Amino acid sequence: MLEKSFEVMTNFNIFVFLIPFLPLVASIITLIFGKKYFRDKSHFLPVLALFLSFLLSIKVLIDVIGGKIYNFDVYTWIFASHLKVGLGFLIDPLSALMVAMVASLSFLIHVYSIGYMSGDPGYYRFFSYISLFTFFMFMLCMSNNLAQLYLGWEGVGLCSYLLIGFWYEKKSAADAGKKAFIVNRVGDFGFALGIFMVFYYLGTLYYHEIFPKLPEISHSYLNILGLKVYVPFLASFLLFCGAVGKSAQFPLHVWLPDAMEGPTPVSALIHAATMVTAGVFMVCRLHPLFELSNAMMCIVAFVGAFTCFMAATIAPTQFDIKRVIAFSTLSQLGYMFMACGVGAFIAGMFHLFTHAYFKALLFLGAGSVIHALHHAPDPNDIRIMGGLKKYMPVTFWTFLIASLSISGIPGFAGFFSKDEILSQAYFSQYSWGKIIWFIGWVVAAMTAFYTFRVVFRAFYGEFKGKDVIHGYPHESPKVMTIPLIFLAIGAVIAGWIGVPEVLGGNNLIEKFLEPVLGHPKVIHEIPHSTEYLLMGLSVLAGLSGIFLAWLVYIKVPALETVFSRNLKLLYTFLYRKWCFDELYHLIIIRPVLWTARCIVSKISDNFIIEGIVNGSARLVNIVGTGLRYLHTGIVNYYGSFVLLGVIIYIILYLYLK
Repeated sequence: MLEKSFEVMTNFNIFVFLIPFLPLVASIITLIFGKKYFRDKSHFLPVLALFLSFLLSIKVLIDVIGGKIYNFDVYTWIFASHLKVGLGFLIDPLSALMVAMVASLSFLIHVYSIGYMSGDPGYYRFFSYISLFTFFMFMLCMSNNLAQLYLGWEGVGLCSYLLIGFWYEKKSAADAGKKAFIVNRVGDFGFALGIFMVFYYLGTLYYHEIFPKLPEISHSYLNILGLKVYVPFLASFLLFCGAVGKSAQFPLHVWLPDAMEGPTPVSALIHAATMVTAGVFMVCRLHPLFELSNAMMCIVAFVGAFTCFMAATIAPTQFDIKRVIAFSTLSQLGYMFMACGVGAFIAGMFHLFTHAYFKALLFLGAGSVIHALHHAPDPNDIRIMGGLKKYMPVTFWTFLIASLSISGIPGFAGFFSKDEILSQAYFSQYSWGKIIWFIGWVVAAMTAFYTFRVVFRAFYGEFKGKDVIHGYPHESPKVMTIPLIFLAIGAVIAGWIGVPEVLGGNNLIEKFLEPVLGHPKVIHEIPHSTEYLLMGLSVLAGLSGIFLAWLVYIKVPALETVFSRNLKLLYTFLYRKWCFDELYHLIIIRPVLWTARCIVSKISDNFIIEGIVNGSARLVNIVGTGLRYLHTGIVNYYGSFVLLGVIIYIILYLYLK
């Protein structure tokens, strides 16, 4: 389909190659020479590299809009028997959109970090790490085969570990980094098996070769312990395990809230806007494989729906501003998977695109507040905030725009993408579409409520932290507020590329992505009257959530503790994040530690290792003691032994002869 609509360019293109190469070079130079030579100027090369990559990504995006597709290998990376993998790039509408989004956000967050990380002892290290992360994210998005996708996938995981645990002297940060790394290994193990399966059954890892061969396995089954398993289902399920880990979906969601231990720009770049959306991107990229199995589509939809609802119930109980936004990220990622699970892949990618801007803005706005309150023992706690609207006007207005966008208020980016998901879920050809719509509609109201809970507690009323920080906060420096302003513009206009026809638009993003992601899977043409009704219900949900937040946190503050006082057990359950951490500690961590300490340690360490080491010492001692009795120093004894040896030798010689 791509070849019919686009001109495919198979020759090497320097502009495409430089997009990931520039951040890589900047990262290496900064890491090697930053501490000694660059010091507080260590940001210069990474920021410059990202700016150039951003300009190149726009140039490439314009080329793709003009009808070009880039698909070429730089060189052959792996060649063994039938396996051939090149280090190559595929720039089509899907990857061009992702690369432009990653480049623009990464550049703005790099600039913001100049102010936020100023004075940090690891300043050079931070910029090297986030530049390296951006390189791997580009490699993930631009890959033309699954092996290179996996390289980028694992690379962003490595950088995530380095950045979450950036302040490694703090135990909670080091633990959070390890938690993220280990949990993702679980999902990535399944992801690797899925890639092996694709190669085993299709004989290739290149996207343009995989898709035409999918009909060959559309009726294939695998016998596992007497059970017939549909091959496309198992392959897509294993691949989806990687998406569940990377995009923090149930049951591998537990790492993302703890990842807030890293610097706030890390939260904005990796754990809101780019890395965690890699799972959604992968499912959309491989959507022809997922669509072969209705059971897999159902799993994708309901994993997303459960994660979406669960996170939305936890967020209102949290007091750490970054954790509230982190659970919001879990919920919005669930929205994207819900879209994929009802066949609305374009709507899922559209929400990924708009979400990147308003969620990065929410995190960086929170970082601006934390920066102003950094003298407080816990600057993340919304209970010491209040009245910041007066002291931090730029932060307030940009944060408010992001909040309106995520709440789905008309005119803002989130409204268009969220409404597209809900509408296409309702009219989906899959039987679970209306259930997904209802869950999404309920969560829309909950999202608006907990988002404006933060807005009202942090920016309205009286400032409560005067005694804690010994004064009043102030607005962040321009190097931090200017990126906020640009992101605020994105949080508004990013949605206007997808204005539906029912509102007089052309839905440009649908036309742009359609050659790659196909038509939405709906049962029939959507009646405009029903579209208007669904849109009205969606807006009503957002406005209801905002009104309830205003009622509880502004108008009648006494209502704030009604839930926690009267439903203590349920409140505690939600506050403790549905007790998943405790559950995993009980059923996984404790048995593993017990096995390691009581069985593995005793058998391997005490019996095998110490047995060999100490046993060899005892054997040497026994042999030495025996030999000591033989060496008496008496010549007659030695002569007797020699004679005895000669006699034994003669007997053996005669016997064997």
